[in-house]
Amino acid sequence: MVSITKKIYSIYHFVLAFVAALWYGFPSRDLIVIGITGTKGKTSTAELLHEILSESGQKVASSSSLRFRIGDEIVPNDLKMTMPGRFFMQRFLYRAKRAGCRHVVLEVTSQGIMQHRHRFIRFDTAVLTNVTPEHIEAHGGFENYVAAKQKLFRAVAADGAIVLNRDDAQSESFAKAARSRVKIWYGRGGINLPNRAIALSGVRDGTAGISFAARSESENTSAAVQDVEFHSPLQGTFNFLNILAAASAGLYYGISPERIAAATKRISGIAGRMEYVQREPFAVIVDYAHTPDSLRSVYETLGRDHGRLICVFGATGGGRDAWKRPEFAKIAERFCETALLTDEDPYDEDPASILDDIERGFSEKFKSRVIRMLDRKAAIQDAIRRAQPGDAVIITGKGGEPWLMGPHGTKIPWDDRQIAREALRRPKI
Repeated sequence: MVSITKKIYSIYHFVLAFVAALWYGFPSRDLIVIGITGTKGKTSTAELLHEILSESGQKVASSSSLRFRIGDEIVPNDLKMTMPGRFFMQRFLYRAKRAGCRHVVLEVTSQGIMQHRHRFIRFDTAVLTNVTPEHIEAHGGFENYVAAKQKLFRAVAADGAIVLNRDDAQSESFAKAARSRVKIWYGRGGINLPNRAIALSGVRDGTAGISFAARSESENTSAAVQDVEFHSPLQGTFNFLNILAAASAGLYYGISPERIAAATKRISGIAGRMEYVQREPFAVIVDYAHTPDSLRSVYETLGRDHGRLICVFGATGGGRDAWKRPEFAKIAERFCETALLTDEDPYDEDPASILDDIERGFSEKFKSRVIRMLDRKAAIQDAIRRAQPGDAVIITGKGGEPWLMGPHGTKIPWDDRQIAREALRRPKI
């Protein structure tokens, strides 16, 4: 009975996708659409690629969990949905076409694919950031999650291109699943395009950002082009790979390394992604990290440059990926001096039981450094009150999201960054 119900829902979503595309006249046929998928890094890569493609002098549109952009028009994404419904997406593409955009960058999610939101969108290119376990319960297993994302790559025509992370274990399976003859690989070792390779050297990553030199070499000549120096204010290995992913797509569409470097340098930060609310005398950072792998990456990056890490986090409720909760605790125990467990979009689940699930992952020895505080505002205030010069307060899970989601669809206006700023203005007691 369950499988029949799923089949009916699948048909319903498919038909809805077709009707939406038909209503707006299949606008993607007149656009160059680039889909970006992966467990983490999609938004940052989309923001970077939007700026890189804008270097061509033509209008660019992009849709992400952060915002919707059509040329200079920017509308925040307050839908609590990375990839909105079919009619929204087709209307967005229609508006991009009417505005004279040439390229459109879309964040594509596995759950969006599961509901056929990618259908009847003509994708010219698909970009993979990385794949780690996420949405396991919704998809019924990691293999199903991977298979859902691979459908985007199958949707790219044979004359299109796919961009793959050579450092990710799942990339080979995506390459095999795709029909595209053009396969572009990027990773710490450089970028490989058809008949062209980009070698990287002098890679540095610290509080001042990411720097490296890129040298372009053609297979048809032994001559090397002069090195192009890259500098980005962004931090972390994960952002280095996001830059390479966006640069790979930009190179494929004819943007020069010099222009890509200029676009990359312009992006001083991405809202809610390793966003510094304060740097001195102690740092306060807000990040969207909500998977074990992304949490580990953020803690590793910040742990290099700061003293104690005071970590504020929770886990999304509603029965979503409960397996992650004890994993968060294990990671926090490895990196954090103090862990403040708090509310984070509980939906219809008991917030206290979510914290119980997280707390089971801590060792008995570490539990004396764990503080339970369901009031998220109070938890942020307490973390900042505890911070000393050289420390870092890290608030994860929501990034720049504008809502705190509660039971029965209720939502409270929210902004971790604003709460942190208010706490910083208060005198320490």
